[in-house]
Amino acid sequence: MFHRNTIYLVGEAKAASNNPIMEKFSCFFIGFVIDRDSHEIVDVECSTVLSLTSRFIHSMLAGQSILSIEELEEEIQRRYLGSSQKALIVALRNASMKYRQLNKL
Repeated sequence: MFHRNTIYLVGEAKAASNNPIMEKFSCFFIGFVIDRDSHEIVDVECSTVLSLTSRFIHSMLAGQSILSIEELEEEIQRRYLGSSQKALIVALRNASMKYRQLNKL
């Protein structure tokens, strides 16, 4: 399904204690499939209670560069007004940092 040059990595963050994500998963996770040549986010899915939330996050991040962290954060702040916004941004930063370390960028 995914090209051999893709990798999978996960970013994680704590969500607010009153967030349903914490009750269901104990943590907010976001998984990325990334093309190592272009740094493009090929696919993305996250631990959400509603599938609509995961699909919306996918629509914002898929096709973007995992290295464009500032632009991605701005997009999230502008468009994603859910209670896990901060957790999403922290998990994205976490995944981007792991990717940069892996590729020595």
